[in-house]
Amino acid sequence: MRVVVQRVSAASVTVAGEVCGQIGPGLLLLVGVEEVDGQQDIDWLVRKISQLRIFNDDAGVMNLSLLEQGGEVLAVSQFTLFASTRKGNRPSYSRAARGDISRPLFEQFVDSLSRVLGRAVPTGVFGADMQVALVNDGPVTILLDSRDPE
Repeated sequence: MRVVVQRVSAASVTVAGEVCGQIGPGLLLLVGVEEVDGQQDIDWLVRKISQLRIFNDDAGVMNLSLLEQGGEVLAVSQFTLFASTRKGNRPSYSRAARGDISRPLFEQFVDSLSRVLGRAVPTGVFGADMQVALVNDGPVTILLDSRDPE
């Protein structure tokens, strides 16, 4: 699984003109699922995201985690995180999991993160054409890949 983590002042996702998820200060997560992903990928990412120290403390230093800071989270599925352009200019998404595989894993990821945080994590609509709006705070943007844990 790959997750683009963006620290935001605000973010929202809209489908067919209707806002289906929105948050204030916190994290926007763009989540891509690969065919080989499973529960171990979810567990690693949930632990990493919840403990990632990317919120400022009183001294203005990025020293607080999501658990310590209490920010909100918005999760959006995004198969394009597995795009490849090795053979030309048109992206190939062959590494992205099909919907019947990626949807349950995305939902498990959201459920696991919700349990760890102790609050609901709003999402977009899986497989829909979504418009995501955000105000990146910092800017802080981090790419996490469960297949390449650093």
